[in-house]
Amino acid sequence: MLRTLYWILIAVCILPTIPGLLGVVVSALGYIPPVGLNQFSFDGFYAVFDWQGVEKSIAITIYTTLVSCYLACMITFAVLQATWHSKFWRKVEVSLAPLLAMPHVAFAIGFAFLFAPTGMGIRTLSQLFDYDPNTQSVEQLAWLVKDPIGVGLIVMLALKEVPFLLLMSIPILNQLNVDKYEKLSHSLGYNNTQTWWKCIFPQWLAKLRFPLFAVIAYSLSVVDVALIIGPTNPPTFAVLVWQWFNDPDLSLLPRAASGAVVLFLIASILIGFTRSVEWFITKRWRSWQISGRGGIALPGKSLFSIITLLTLLMAPLLIMWSFAQRWRFPDLLPSQYSLRFWQYEWLSVASTVQQSMLIAMMSASIALILGLVAHEYHLRHRWRIPSYVIAIPMLIPQLSVLFGMQVATLYVSSGNYLFWVIWSHVFFAFPFVYLSLDGPWRSFDNGLTRVALSLGKSPLQVWFNIKLPLLLPAVAFAWVVGISVSLAQYLPTLMLGAGRISTITTEAVALSSGFDRRVTAIYALWQALLPLLFFSFAILLSRLQAKYRRLSIKGLLSNESVSRKPHHS
Repeated sequence: MLRTLYWILIAVCILPTIPGLLGVVVSALGYIPPVGLNQFSFDGFYAVFDWQGVEKSIAITIYTTLVSCYLACMITFAVLQATWHSKFWRKVEVSLAPLLAMPHVAFAIGFAFLFAPTGMGIRTLSQLFDYDPNTQSVEQLAWLVKDPIGVGLIVMLALKEVPFLLLMSIPILNQLNVDKYEKLSHSLGYNNTQTWWKCIFPQWLAKLRFPLFAVIAYSLSVVDVALIIGPTNPPTFAVLVWQWFNDPDLSLLPRAASGAVVLFLIASILIGFTRSVEWFITKRWRSWQISGRGGIALPGKSLFSIITLLTLLMAPLLIMWSFAQRWRFPDLLPSQYSLRFWQYEWLSVASTVQQSMLIAMMSASIALILGLVAHEYHLRHRWRIPSYVIAIPMLIPQLSVLFGMQVATLYVSSGNYLFWVIWSHVFFAFPFVYLSLDGPWRSFDNGLTRVALSLGKSPLQVWFNIKLPLLLPAVAFAWVVGISVSLAQYLPTLMLGAGRISTITTEAVALSSGFDRRVTAIYALWQALLPLLFFSFAILLSRLQAKYRRLSIKGLLSNESVSRKPHHS
């Protein structure tokens, strides 16, 4: 049974990568029989590089991807260096769940509301420094939204990826046993700052390899966030390819598929570049590690506080915009409030939220079951799919695989749009669910299982009565991670749903470009609220389980002490 489920896992979550990549490559070569293209050619690639401004678009994409990735990496290291196992670190751990719960699209919309030419940031500066709103000096300060060189996109992506890298760093540092390194380094005369730079940073960077690859792939191929705050003339290359896919002339599809192939090649080159940088810093250029007691104390606490403050500011700002009837620039607060926009949009929002929840919960549940199957299979059998193969959907630009998957669905059954959307969400959510379960499954004491089996219990009884209760918080957290990933999917929903399936994310992105800010704020609020509710549920379940275990242990100890008391007749 377990082996059968494992083969289903491979068929659903791993093998689709092959037809996805093959489909987009064949389409890039001009062979798309469903639209009447039956001859191979390189015209699609010629059309890509003949497009005016494509070189600048590719350059902006590479520049924003690398800078945002390494900026997020350095901010993450600064936070770890300044707060690890300190009193402030507890605040960091508590803040990670709500920070991760904020989807990229909702964060981007809030970021735009803060830093747009008429955003809260410019309004505040206008009030503090008496700027004239009719002059261009105020407009020049709003360089973080739709700026031609992508500075705002870099800042937004870097800030949003820091909580993810912090979460990935926790098991890495626990495995490195930082306390022993600090004690040994202190005995040699190094302080904490020098210890982190000389001893911990090289090992941490090497073990953070796959999370950095995932950040590179996401930053390179992101479309929804780039549509909201990225440059527009030209846009990033992923947005440009997405615009080609939306061209009504189907004979131009080879150009879009060729752009997706080019995007995949760029992602592969940047991942290779990232690996080379890691090798150069940790292996080749090692003189800086033995060149004395140098080291810079980075302002990690301040940086994390800024990230948290910006995220917290976005929620009340979105709430104010959703109720604002009249809000003139440069007033700090609306002059009139109204429920009209909530009343007008409520039926549409309710149906969209219902459909989003249905898709997210079904996708996350399937991904969770497959994740549990994978980990249990890996414990019992030597043959297994390597973790880096499971992580491939995280490392491939979505546009580079989705078009091939879309073409493949045309040959199977093109009308089951909801089914294909759920399948695509499972495909992209599974690696995150699997990685979320990896640490707890590795740390579980399998001696408990062996003892229970020796007492005559069946494997299913042991799993449901011992292992699952102990790992229930981790299972709930992995399920919530799957839900949040599904709720954030934009391209899979549009491409495999053929525009017929609407979710809270697709509606928020569509409304963010030129529509009423009040309606945009309503959808962005819902998109931020849904993952937060599920993360709160996971945290509550974890605390209740911990409290139940403490009470159970306390009851067992008290019963044992009573039984040991001497009884007098």
